[in-house]
Amino acid sequence: MPTHPLLDVASVERLEPYLEGVGNIFRAFREQDSGCVSYGVAVGGERWFVKSAATPTGATSLGRALGVHGAVQHPAIVPLRHHFKIQGGLALIYPWVDGEVLYHPTVSRHGGRSDPTSPMARFRNLPVADILRSLNAILDAHLAVEQAGFVAVDLYDGCLLHDFEAQRMALCDLDEYRPGPFILEADRLPGSRRFMAPEEFSKGSTIDIRTTVFVLGRVLRLLLDAGDDERKWRGSSSQLKVIERATASDPADRFASVEGLARAWRGACSGHC
Repeated sequence: MPTHPLLDVASVERLEPYLEGVGNIFRAFREQDSGCVSYGVAVGGERWFVKSAATPTGATSLGRALGVHGAVQHPAIVPLRHHFKIQGGLALIYPWVDGEVLYHPTVSRHGGRSDPTSPMARFRNLPVADILRSLNAILDAHLAVEQAGFVAVDLYDGCLLHDFEAQRMALCDLDEYRPGPFILEADRLPGSRRFMAPEEFSKGSTIDIRTTVFVLGRVLRLLLDAGDDERKWRGSSSQLKVIERATASDPADRFASVEGLARAWRGACSGHC
């Protein structure tokens, strides 16, 4: 038996029976639309999040996560602690972080952001100052992403883990982030349409930091609005102008960097974010 059954193991043939043997599975996420299966596992006095994939596509995505976490560290990004092989794929080990993802699509269910009891609706009802602090954490984390030479791919509200009690935002599931710039060789990148830049749907296009700027602009727009129809803006006109530039259709018209976006956003916040 390894010294620590999750952090020192190199390979496991069958993941779930192994987890049941070394700890207590207190949550299971079996219907992820990504095809991954994840678990909340208590081992001794510690809780862990174990994400696994046993398909070629899923394992490739989790393999990308190794590169992301090897290059990018930030207090707002849930850190990868370990990984090991499983039959046909890979398992990643993260510390369990309290909170709720703002959107949780599954194979059988999508939508529901406007339900008053949903995490997204509850987040949007927070005081604006609290939302701005969360947005600031997201921007700060992407300054670290930019400095490491990576670009955001598949960033959407399902990557945003908010602890309503502690009023703290964390980022998770950044598996598709990649070194940039790169040329899109597929017909489109993975992701949620409501967050994605136009070039993410165009084979042969360049995906670079201006693409990340666009996606972050959409995050700012959607999280500081009281509804999904984007008709209940809770921010200022100056903040909205920053978002409009960040989400320009032509990448050349956007901020040239996350740093530029963050500087403009903070200037528009007048010291409140």
